[in-house]
Amino acid sequence: MTTAISATAVPAAAEAHPESNALIKPGYDPRLTNEDLAPLKKQTWGQYNIFAFWMSDVHSVGGYITAGSLFALGLSSWQVLVSLLVGIVIVQFFCNLVAKPSQVTGAPYPVVCRASFGVLGANIPAIIRGLIAVAWYGIQTYLASSAFMVLALHFYPNLAPYADVAQHGFVGLSTLGWVAFMVMWVLQAFVFWHGMEAIRKFIDWAGPGVYVVMAVLCGWLVWKAGWNNIDLNLGGIKFQGWDALPVMLSAIALVVSYFSGPMLNFGDFSRYGKSFEAVKKGNFWGLPINFVFFSLLTVITTAATLPVFGELITDPVHTVGKIDSTTAVVLGALTFMIATVGINIVANFVSPAFDFSNVAPQHISWRTGGMIAAVGSIFLTPWNLYNNPEVIHYTLDVLGSFIGPLFGILIADYYLVQRQQIDVDALYTMSERGRYWYAKGYNPKAIIAMVPAALIPILCVIVPAWRGAANYAWFIGMALGFVIYAAINRKP
Repeated sequence: MTTAISATAVPAAAEAHPESNALIKPGYDPRLTNEDLAPLKKQTWGQYNIFAFWMSDVHSVGGYITAGSLFALGLSSWQVLVSLLVGIVIVQFFCNLVAKPSQVTGAPYPVVCRASFGVLGANIPAIIRGLIAVAWYGIQTYLASSAFMVLALHFYPNLAPYADVAQHGFVGLSTLGWVAFMVMWVLQAFVFWHGMEAIRKFIDWAGPGVYVVMAVLCGWLVWKAGWNNIDLNLGGIKFQGWDALPVMLSAIALVVSYFSGPMLNFGDFSRYGKSFEAVKKGNFWGLPINFVFFSLLTVITTAATLPVFGELITDPVHTVGKIDSTTAVVLGALTFMIATVGINIVANFVSPAFDFSNVAPQHISWRTGGMIAAVGSIFLTPWNLYNNPEVIHYTLDVLGSFIGPLFGILIADYYLVQRQQIDVDALYTMSERGRYWYAKGYNPKAIIAMVPAALIPILCVIVPAWRGAANYAWFIGMALGFVIYAAINRKP
């Protein structure tokens, strides 16, 4: 199937101001358009920029712990590596699918959703994705602040009482914790406020920089432990033969679920790609190659903590804090702070920036949308979420149950219903004759498809008898959304 854009998609632009990269036609409705949501005049990202995007998305405390946890499932190392590789190849495949409509049109994820949900109905997937990002933004900022606290306590041990929430705390966080959280909050906002070009420059060096420091940390731990004393089968092997298959499938599902958020709104980044080919190459190097190498580095580092420190440490911040070297502590803490800032910006800041801007383009700019998410993350008190696994499990898993259906509907619409033909101008018009107006700006078929496709994964999360399928909620929702939407739109 060939890719094409309708003739009306070729912009004959009237930019908002000379330096703008937005192509805004006179007929575009202001209720659907601003400089951030409009199609791009120039698409400048090459394969390295996409590769660096994925490095920033993978290299985080959360990514480290997730990769390490797979090796503790009771599988042998080769079984885990197979699971990791299969899972990340699935992610790569779906990222290529979702990247194409945004790269071809130069429009971000919520605007592309207008083709399937309607020009106003697109706010449904935009708000859902935005809320998930707000929750994760707060949690990742809290994780980054933990590294900052390690650094502060190393140099100023007398601050320890202020790190104790029982002695000096407010709404579940210590005084020092509040300082650390707000420092990280401001630093991230500073990078974000300077726009997508600043974000591109940040992730271009942050991802490789984290790799260098992680490799040094890994090498030092291996040298201290001795290679013969390192057992890569964390937690021991509990499953053999066919008994290991269900566990491997769960590990594959966990990998896909971990990337489901950034995968859904990957169009927010692929829109900047010079070509679809460049995006695909960036995805290849950034996902299977990068992720498997990062996972190997992670598990070797984690396994080496047992002979070196006498305990298995899965949290890299804790590992760094155990090292009796000021240089190592500073370098390690800064590295994981940078890594977490990287994933937070690409996965949880950019997405709500576009999503909330889409709700009211004339009143909410890209920067304002991002700041709404950042401020909202404070009021969520993410440390309380993160410290209560049951709350975070139900809150984020229920929200996450919508990600699969949204993805399935978007893909079914672009590849089967629209047949890769997108009328870009129609994405920005409120005319009742517009291609994506449907019924008062909403596409009933997309909403009808989403309800059962989201309800079943939610039941998998909250109903005890269905809990066994909860790990596959994304796959169930995606398949149902895809099949139901395609069936509803099937022409007799």
